[in-house]
Amino acid sequence: MTGSPAARRACHALLLGVVLAVEGASYGALSVGAQGPAVLPPSELAVWTDAGAWAVLWRSDSAPNRYSSTRRFPVREVPGRIAPGVVVGRYRLRGSGEAWRTELVVVSLSPDSLRLTLDTAFVHGRRAWTLDRVPPTAFVAANAGQFVADLPWGWVVLDGRQFLPPAPGPLVSTVAIDAAGRVSLTHGGRVPSASGVRWAFQSYPTLLDSGVVPVPLRGGGGGVDLAHRDARLALGRRPDGTVVIAMTRFGALGERLGSLPFGLTTAEMAAVMGLLGAQDAVLLDGGISAQLQLRGSDGVPWRFPGLRSIPLALLASPTETGTARK
Repeated sequence: MTGSPAARRACHALLLGVVLAVEGASYGALSVGAQGPAVLPPSELAVWTDAGAWAVLWRSDSAPNRYSSTRRFPVREVPGRIAPGVVVGRYRLRGSGEAWRTELVVVSLSPDSLRLTLDTAFVHGRRAWTLDRVPPTAFVAANAGQFVADLPWGWVVLDGRQFLPPAPGPLVSTVAIDAAGRVSLTHGGRVPSASGVRWAFQSYPTLLDSGVVPVPLRGGGGGVDLAHRDARLALGRRPDGTVVIAMTRFGALGERLGSLPFGLTTAEMAAVMGLLGAQDAVLLDGGISAQLQLRGSDGVPWRFPGLRSIPLALLASPTETGTARK
């Protein structure tokens, strides 16, 4: 993108305002209105067990406001897909409505064994990152944050340099990676000191803050459409520092149509992250933008493509070779 930093920031702010106005500030990223009664649309989530039966994990009429770090999902690692520092699980979920058949892919990353970086791609000023751009050294790649037109949304730090300024908001979460590879999630638009950050991006809405589900995700107002269902992608952090990426796919028509934008609500995705043991979590851009690629010890990519290009991606690579392209 050309032009002075001030011009880029002004353009970014203008585009952000236009998109949020058009979309009706769908996630309450900029403001939280008056809180109404805590009512969620009727729904439930169940997981298919090894016993050959559905086990209900969550119900909207008894949804907890807080989650502990105890994992409720069964241990289900995918054989042949394990790389150093990466654990992959896959589950069949049954939800309400169009989520009646949903596949859940869960990737647990150990920052001690991996190098986490961000990758960008623009062609003639337009977003151009897809799974086709994943470098062969990356074990895991997924789209990061949200975007406005062709730019990432909110704060972006690339290899220690600020690319875009922070965005405020009560449901904004910041994912930051320091020089030692430690990953932090802060919420409410708070950002860590830029001097200690190597890579960073922002997203919304916050799903969990120290285990607590934000009031707007409990039905308390704030501009979050709690009835809307979509393909979902989320990032969380467990107390031991493990990073958890969870992706839902439409599971009724096979792999080729898994990218259809059918799936869970925002409140249900918060429950998924809490049941996976995350204490802090945020929703990433889902729908037709959601995309994930895994490369296990067999070297064969396992791809979950999206239907449109994006401007920013998160990569997990071996510590000795992990790099990001600009």
